[in-house]
Amino acid sequence: MSPGIIALVSAVAVGVVLSVLKSRFDGRFRGTRAIRPNEKEEAVQDSSVAAERVTAAELGVELGERATMLQFSSAFCAPCRATRRTLAEVESMVDGVRHVEVDAESHLELVRRLDIMRTPTVLVLDADGAIVTRASGQPRKADVIAALGLAVDASTSRQL
Repeated sequence: MSPGIIALVSAVAVGVVLSVLKSRFDGRFRGTRAIRPNEKEEAVQDSSVAAERVTAAELGVELGERATMLQFSSAFCAPCRATRRTLAEVESMVDGVRHVEVDAESHLELVRRLDIMRTPTVLVLDADGAIVTRASGQPRKADVIAALGLAVDASTSRQL
């Protein structure tokens, strides 16, 4: 075999592996952790938890009564439009949940603080604005509903 064919086959193999990895992790929620009632005091005292909160003042809109789906988008992002439709559909299905879309370019300080690396990125916040989980890329509707369940459970357990 010639070196050119070996290089071509290698490049195709690397491309396939990278494509499979991207599709496996793209749009999946990660970093999920529900806070149990006995952790409430520890969470309030932990300064890292305070950094993981988003307030209504930062967004310029009210947060959802039970949970908020915060979507970071950009103007020329095609997956952002599909994500917007998915989150709007879930918002209409679940009472007390709000979908807020933020233009990443207009909120650079918030983007930097929350370590948003690409659009769309969706953060699921509980009723207090604490980040429960996040997904980079276009999430599936079933994953969004499951993530909302965790956020609502986290809010409910803190109120007890």
